[in-house]
Amino acid sequence: MSRVRHEQGTLPAITPERMADMKALAQQSDASIDYSDIPSLDAAAWQGAVRNPFYRPNKTHTTVRVDADVLAWLKSQGKGYQTRLNAILRQAMLKELRGPGSN
Repeated sequence: MSRVRHEQGTLPAITPERMADMKALAQQSDASIDYSDIPSLDAAAWQGAVRNPFYRPNKTHTTVRVDADVLAWLKSQGKGYQTRLNAILRQAMLKELRGPGSN
């Protein structure tokens, strides 16, 4: 398959025929999509998968009130107490999202 490159600002205009094709595709139901030519992915296909090394979740600044002993415990483990707090909260969030009975 060849690659087509365009410079920004020099893209060809969308023709009425192409616009009609895009509208027709947008109106199709997901059930009408033919997936028969897509190979299935089993557990073996995911064996070598790795998380994107450049992924960084969006962080936001906030003020949180925690008990003094909890904060002292987090800080007593050394540098990175905010990261540890975030990891603990993330673990609790994921456990709740998975539903009852999950670890």
